Amino acid sequence: MYNTQHPVLISQRNATVTLTLNRPEALNAIDGAMVAALKASLTDVAQDPAIRAVILTGSGRGFCAGGDLRFALDANPDLPGESFLALTDSLHPCIEMIRAMDKPVIAAINGPAAGAGLFLALACDLRIMAASAYLKQSNTSYGLSLPAGGTFLLPRLVGMGRALEIALLDEPIPAARAHEIGLATQVTPDDDLLDTAHTLAERVSAMPLGALGRVKRLMNQSFARTLDGQLAHEQVELVSSANSAEGREGVAAFLEKRRPNFQTAA
Repeated sequence: MYNTQHPVLISQRNATVTLTLNRPEALNAIDGAMVAALKASLTDVAQDPAIRAVILTGSGRGFCAGGDLRFALDANPDLPGESFLALTDSLHPCIEMIRAMDKPVIAAINGPAAGAGLFLALACDLRIMAASAYLKQSNTSYGLSLPAGGTFLLPRLVGMGRALEIALLDEPIPAARAHEIGLATQVTPDDDLLDTAHTLAERVSAMPLGALGRVKRLMNQSFARTLDGQLAHEQVELVSSANSAEGREGVAAFLEKRRPNFQTAA
């Protein structure tokens, strides 16, 4: 890890990179410097072939409190929406990169994840929550619409009825409840959070990343297609994956009754 004053800290263990949102004094609320650093970090991670999994977490006692309202108001007191326009111009590409990235992205939610911070976590492929952490939509309680893919991700994860309940009532969602309704993959004791996330990252990093990326993209696109259209795209991706080095290694390993080694498949 380097430069503890940087808005996004970067550390690496084996083939897993951890990106840590680093404004603990503001519960890691997103300002211009943080979102620019996150966008740059995700771009670098996506392009680095040595990285096979990503963990996203927060420093201090929070994951991310969402967009920094003080930053937005101070930057433009009369039209704070212009500040949110600038923030989302950088934040929305981060959401798109996480959803498009072949490498699995795991949110390690160490404390409150609210507003855009919640939706940043929901964009990740898997979410591990500390037992004391909670989720909160927040935006509508302060007269704001949902950004960062919130209206896309919530209905897909929990269904339209539950998504509207979360948006309209804006009640805190404790970790156990988040797991129950499908917003969290796993709940772990607070002290075990990062170890659990790393264990999961090591497990998924041994998977064939090309195939995982294809499945992520197919699922992202499925809601905009008819069944016959989706079947056609599945067929294209299946053929392409079977012809890839990963696919050939996987089939050979199955027939030879051994574990596949996708890290060396090229």
